[in-house]
Amino acid sequence: MPVTTLENRFTEPAPPRYMDAILNALPHPVFWLDGSDQIIDANAATETFFELSLPILRKHRLGDLCARTSSIMSLIGQAREEGMAFNEHGVLFELPRISEEKLVDFFAGPLQENPNIIVVMLKERTIAEKISRQLTHRGAARSVSALAAMLAHEIKNPLSGIRGAAQLLEGSVSDDDRMLTELIREETDRIVRLVERFEAFSDARPITRGPVNIHSVLDHVRRIALSGFAREIEITEEYDPSLPPVDGNSDLLIQVFLNLVKNAAEALGQGNPDARITISTAYRPRMRMSVPGTTGRVQLPLEICVRDNGPGIPQDLLPHLFDPFVTTKESGSGLGLATVAKIIGDHGGIVECEPGRFETVFRILLPVYKANWNAGGKTGI
Repeated sequence: MPVTTLENRFTEPAPPRYMDAILNALPHPVFWLDGSDQIIDANAATETFFELSLPILRKHRLGDLCARTSSIMSLIGQAREEGMAFNEHGVLFELPRISEEKLVDFFAGPLQENPNIIVVMLKERTIAEKISRQLTHRGAARSVSALAAMLAHEIKNPLSGIRGAAQLLEGSVSDDDRMLTELIREETDRIVRLVERFEAFSDARPITRGPVNIHSVLDHVRRIALSGFAREIEITEEYDPSLPPVDGNSDLLIQVFLNLVKNAAEALGQGNPDARITISTAYRPRMRMSVPGTTGRVQLPLEICVRDNGPGIPQDLLPHLFDPFVTTKESGSGLGLATVAKIIGDHGGIVECEPGRFETVFRILLPVYKANWNAGGKTGI
């Protein structure tokens, strides 16, 4: 009987049945794709993840099982094209067949013996991690609220005195000096406008909410964008026409999506013939969860996404993306996404960013208007 020693333990290949046992013992989905993204083989955790048996999985391409717009498909294509391994953390894996989406860490790389075959591993994150990220965003918004209250009291009131004094001086100075008093008024007004933007964070009153047709909101935003800052960019729509109304505030939701579309347009830049923004809506049945600012547990089945095919967001910026004063723009105030986070939080919803090398997705999840909701799902409008 041969003896296994330390010298030969790691040089002798494990029998195939042991390799199968090892893969099936892993708690994370691991599967292989051929050149057409057909599933060749998979471990037991993959069957659980997709809720399909291995024989059924082998009959499908991965694109049949996840949303076609998923960044995972582009990452797999990139791994095959460049012949190297890729990984992304916090990717949303959408499973339309079971009307579910899962937050995963994603790993993919080609086999050395056959680079056309891609090995994929998924590590599913918990819903607690997802909510934890949202709580961080809301905590940042609350910190700005305290700062806004201080600014309104300590800065805005004295500024009105400075502006009034400059206006009185205008009647008794020369034309040359009047230019200086006008400059004082203009700069004072500019600072007041900035402080007023901060004040939006300090308003803790409940927002006025009611049934809102989200497609009317998005169409309004699209018209504004195409007539102004995004006139040279293609904006496409992928809407689910049967969505029930959002339980929200129309004006505030316009502000949110106008901000996101404007950010996408600025990321794409001018003179880019391939620039594209996609606005999509979908119905995603989800588990019930507790959301700060609401009583009990709520459902957030309405998903609205704003996608762009720009250069993406720097990795080091992602953990702080919704924090105030964080921006990559030279003239930006860093309040845009912090405002988005606060407004969506006031709606009892969730906002998150799914970055990629070929597209950036801002995903917002909102509750439905309760008068048009029943436990079985959507109702007609």
